[in-house]
Amino acid sequence: MAKSSNSDTPTHVAIIMDGNGRWAQMRGRPRLVGHHAGAKRVKEIVRACPDLGVKYLTIFAFSTENWTRTQTEVAGLMKLFKRYIRRETQSLHDERVRVRFIGDRVRLEPALVDLMDNLELLTAENTGVHLTIALNYGGRDEVARATRRLAHDVALGKLDPREVSDETMPKYLDTYFLPDPDLVIRTSGEARISNFLLWQSAYAEYEFIDTLWPDFSETEFQKVLSRFGQRERRFGAVPV
Repeated sequence: MAKSSNSDTPTHVAIIMDGNGRWAQMRGRPRLVGHHAGAKRVKEIVRACPDLGVKYLTIFAFSTENWTRTQTEVAGLMKLFKRYIRRETQSLHDERVRVRFIGDRVRLEPALVDLMDNLELLTAENTGVHLTIALNYGGRDEVARATRRLAHDVALGKLDPREVSDETMPKYLDTYFLPDPDLVIRTSGEARISNFLLWQSAYAEYEFIDTLWPDFSETEFQKVLSRFGQRERRFGAVPV
């Protein structure tokens, strides 16, 4: 695909990948079939990012609330994450993708955490697309954990509480290494943010689309990016 000519392409796109289960159910298949289809779509969208001018891509893979799903679905998702990492590690590295994970790893099984750590280490020097995967992630949980770390530094005398500002907190968030997202996309027709990047998305543009995630094509991705370029971002200011 030709490179996007839009000079206002977002640097950082975050995606709430919704609709895998419904995609499968519409076809009379188990929900996990939809999750497998969704994983394939991730690969295609990551590969599209360089030509579309997207430098940072953050995807919401599993939330802190998703543990309430059936044991069968949760176990299947955990197996899918491990399979995806094992299968895609080398190709991600070959394509110079930098991979990092955000979220609380304490509840994840050690075998999965080891795969995550190894993928991060292997791709640490890559300079292509920066892919961030939110796994066992919740925005409120992230802010709570960041606050605990900040409070710990205050207690140790490393940080003066009078110096805490809106520029301080991002250094304690899981996403300390990322610019704030310019655009947040949610697929499947739901118009809510579901506890995703609450602090970081304060001035992000949002796009809620009806397409289910497994059907979200590179062409539709390009259309969403094009619409973003037509928006006027004021960040609270009044246009002159």
